[in-house]
Amino acid sequence: MTTEEFITELFYRVDDIMLDVSKQPQANLYPGEVVTLALLFALKGVGPRAFYRWLSQDNCPLFPKLPERTRLFRAFNRYRVYLNRFWAEPSLMGLIDSYGIEVIHPRREGRSQHPIGRKGKSNWRWMVGGKVCLLLNHLGLIVNWACDTANVYDGSAFQALVDGVADQMLVFSDTGFEKKDWHPTNLKICPRGEWNTRMLIESVLSMLTIVCHFKKVSQRVWTYFESRLGYTLALFNLLVQWHGLQPDENGFVPLSIAEFSL
Repeated sequence: MTTEEFITELFYRVDDIMLDVSKQPQANLYPGEVVTLALLFALKGVGPRAFYRWLSQDNCPLFPKLPERTRLFRAFNRYRVYLNRFWAEPSLMGLIDSYGIEVIHPRREGRSQHPIGRKGKSNWRWMVGGKVCLLLNHLGLIVNWACDTANVYDGSAFQALVDGVADQMLVFSDTGFEKKDWHPTNLKICPRGEWNTRMLIESVLSMLTIVCHFKKVSQRVWTYFESRLGYTLALFNLLVQWHGLQPDENGFVPLSIAEFSL
């Protein structure tokens, strides 16, 4: 599949999800086009300037009415309200975990007058940025997500994700979600080395890191930071279901998005 064929197919799938969203009279792009471009930005995994240069030079015939760069990224931020259409349905069992997103190197902390991130630990090392928490169903599809600064405690910052599926899912987590005054009946704390099925969420985070360069982002405004995270997670749900979810002889459904790397 060529890049042009992939972008065309991606637009078809996104536009099918957003058929009921009407185009603004003065807009150059349809809602499906804006969301498609935002998903491509998430997949490319580079900064806004590099992405816009790649888009305008290599794929301009596909989007002849491409607006100016800053106007395009403001549109990305406005249309993120439709991302809830891309989340998967809850299942009987699910997984939850957090993941650190680096904004700047720790040595550069304090140089900005308006930083959006805070210092915290991720993968046993210090980083400055934010933290995204993913709630997955048993297939590894993203059901819901939330984000906060990197210095927050998982059990305090992301309670709403677990409480929101209290009547639908049994959620397995690591010990980072333990909290003295919070004991939901649908949360199962898994000490290190137990319940190896939790490795599914590690596989999801690994794919996002390698393909979408998700570990470090360049956004310097919190709303655009949230948009980048949301579009990346919506993209993941689309790509892993591109060819359908086919179980192997053991009933395991393998997930992969490597073939779509740009």
